[in-house]
Amino acid sequence: MVVVLSLLSPTFRTIDNALVLLVNGTVIAFLALGQTFVLLTGGIDLSTGANVAMTGVLSALLMQSGLPWPVAALLGLAVGTTLGVVNGLLVHYLKIPAFIATFSTQGVALAIPLIATGANSVSVVDVGFSWIGQGKIAGIPLPVVLLVITAVVAGCYLRLTRPGVHIYAMGGNKAAARLAGVNIPRTTVLVYAVSGFCAGMGGIIATSRLMVGFPATGTGNELFYSIAAAVVGGISLFGGVGTILGAMIGAVLIAVVSNGMNVLNVQSYWQSLVIGLIILAGVSFDTYRRSRARKPSPIPPGKDTSTTAGSHTSTGPGPAASQTSNAPLSQS
Repeated sequence: MVVVLSLLSPTFRTIDNALVLLVNGTVIAFLALGQTFVLLTGGIDLSTGANVAMTGVLSALLMQSGLPWPVAALLGLAVGTTLGVVNGLLVHYLKIPAFIATFSTQGVALAIPLIATGANSVSVVDVGFSWIGQGKIAGIPLPVVLLVITAVVAGCYLRLTRPGVHIYAMGGNKAAARLAGVNIPRTTVLVYAVSGFCAGMGGIIATSRLMVGFPATGTGNELFYSIAAAVVGGISLFGGVGTILGAMIGAVLIAVVSNGMNVLNVQSYWQSLVIGLIILAGVSFDTYRRSRARKPSPIPPGKDTSTTAGSHTSTGPGPAASQTSNAPLSQS
């Protein structure tokens, strides 16, 4: 995609556009990162976009009330994480399907900033807050640095820690994971809390870039794109399969497609069509891969399927063979 779009538009292959692409894709990447944790357990989180709006607006309101911006940002992240914890509690303890539970909390999270602001935007006057979304470290935008650090930590957590392995185990077979000693309640709440935290990070970054808390921030295609990034990046919707690296590559792909179509002056509603087809292709491939994995392996030609393991053993020499041959048919 990068090569094709670079050939179609000289503007696309500039450094400035690459930085804009990365920064614009940061919020989607954070949402995809959190969505990955939930999808790995076989769940889904539909409240992430609304969480972005709620976190950003509440942080702006806290700063407007006089709190320093670091405190306001941390409290906003805490609220976003709390929404994720509530999702996990609803899914596990009340046995509400993840789709319904997170769809319900999405409505609540959408209403909170509208009620708190009267559907108006909230300006941020604390200049220091702009550093989160507009600052740079060694020429690299700070949102990209934060994303890379978070992704590395999340990848190491999933691959190198016991709770991370438990997340994969739960997504592969929940009943077997429980019998193996996996703490299902704790794991369920954990993955939704991570999703809430990542959505909160997206809300803080989006608000810091604009220096305005919009009640509608994150309620557009963000949720749609975050799921697309995870699925295209190899995260299975059935759980238990996928990596953080794959999700991040998927997020970059979505950002590349969106930015490239903007550079080529393609009308915005075509983007949803293209990314919808990308999701359809990703899910179709995932379903096809799983169906092939479930098929029994073909029987080699000439193999006698009626012969049991016991009868094979009885043909061998030694005492074990004689004992097996004298055993009842049901045991052999």
